[in-house]
Amino acid sequence: MLAYTLIMFATAALFVAVGAAIYRGNLSLIHDYHQKNVKESERGAYGRAIAKGLFILAAALCLSGIIALAGAMGVSVAALFIGSAVSIAVLIRVQRKYNGGIF
Repeated sequence: MLAYTLIMFATAALFVAVGAAIYRGNLSLIHDYHQKNVKESERGAYGRAIAKGLFILAAALCLSGIIALAGAMGVSVAALFIGSAVSIAVLIRVQRKYNGGIF
């Protein structure tokens, strides 16, 4: 369980770092085709919204790792899947709102 927890925390740290960079305005970390139709005036809000989706994913990874430490691996995996689903839903909603579609 410790190895799983460490992997979850390391992966969460990576998503937090990328999310923080995007939140600060480094939109080059997002594929060009994902931001093809985003208006120039909305690029800042788009980056912040994408970063929030990544932060939700990082929180789900951390929560899954913490639950795994407690020994409830089934609950840990469930938390990971639910958190991932919420994060993906947020990212899809952001893409549709700012880009007019997923791609």
